[in-house]
Amino acid sequence: MSLLQVTIFSLVEGITEFLPVSSTGHLILTADLLGLAQTDVQKSFEIAIQLGAILAVVLLYGRALLKDVRTMQRVAVAFIPTAVIGFLLHGIVKRLLLGNTSVVLWSLLIGGIILIVFERFRPVRSSTSAINKMTYGQAVLVGACQSIAIIPGVSRSAATIVGGELMGVSRSAIVEFSFLLAIPTMAAATAYDLWKSAGEFTLADIQSLAIGFILSFLVAFIAIRWFLAFIKNHSFVSFGVYRIVIAIAGLLLLL
Repeated sequence: MSLLQVTIFSLVEGITEFLPVSSTGHLILTADLLGLAQTDVQKSFEIAIQLGAILAVVLLYGRALLKDVRTMQRVAVAFIPTAVIGFLLHGIVKRLLLGNTSVVLWSLLIGGIILIVFERFRPVRSSTSAINKMTYGQAVLVGACQSIAIIPGVSRSAATIVGGELMGVSRSAIVEFSFLLAIPTMAAATAYDLWKSAGEFTLADIQSLAIGFILSFLVAFIAIRWFLAFIKNHSFVSFGVYRIVIAIAGLLLLL
């Protein structure tokens, strides 16, 4: 990959990782637009640079997380369903779903419709206003919702936020929980994938990963702050509309 291509991928990852639009789906579409084949190394690169975005969460929330044992326990419990499903289906997902443009576009379309409908009928009141007040049952179910995002285009953040709000968790709390849950989820996914694919990387590939890691971290740091400010006064309808527009445009191009 050229430096320009690595930069584009890093910008896309950093901007989309924590928005309900699917960063993985956008990385796959970006590879299509740049004419890059979805080789195993390319797929691993798309997974690994997400770790840079996760570092932004660690920097913003790490100290507070370490001080709150109850929050750490709930994050750990929520991670279990994703870890089990991800481990069992890793090979199938990487071989059949990652790089599948049709799956991405249909997931974006359906997810966009769900976001708009959810915003229209979502519960106004919530029974859980803070992460450390979530029950372990709620945490497990949020983790199960996150595991749906193993399908590229679904959006990990959208699945956890919608699932959490349906279970009575406030929007501010579930958005932050989604950020925190990304730490073990993406760290484990990246470590496992790199362990499986380490022998396929050249020195140039490793350099690209290092650049992508740094750039995605910087962009994600800004994106997280913007998203937190955005949700205070806006709904997710605009993200739903965006997903639908991208999906329809992509499906028309495929036809």
